[in-house]
Amino acid sequence: MSAIRRLETIPGYPAPHSPYSHAVVANGFVFVSGQIPVRPGGAPTEVVGTTMQEQTRQCLRNVQAILEAAGSSLDRVVKITVLLARPDLYQEMNEAYAEFFPGPKPARAMARFGADIPGVLVAIDAIALAG
Repeated sequence: MSAIRRLETIPGYPAPHSPYSHAVVANGFVFVSGQIPVRPGGAPTEVVGTTMQEQTRQCLRNVQAILEAAGSSLDRVVKITVLLARPDLYQEMNEAYAEFFPGPKPARAMARFGADIPGVLVAIDAIALAG
């Protein structure tokens, strides 16, 4: 059985605002918790952007920073879940999302975002191969 490593602190990234780890590394995978579009260096719920494109980009930048802190990267992502507060903005999310995965695409699921966090349009979690 492999060791489990929890990443609760990421350099330059807000601490979790609830009882969770930003990511858990176990059995050769990195499991990134759902990330909202918070500003690195800001408060735990300081949202970046007002459009779906801006927020999708920030969520993916945050996922990328967490993966890198765990020794992985976006090109090692095997599965992503996108949670949309406004499913009618799917196309805008998809356009920004595609910028981060120009080559082979990870598997992806989408669902309606159930949490009501003021100003948040999207949250993204990921599973990647560990570095």
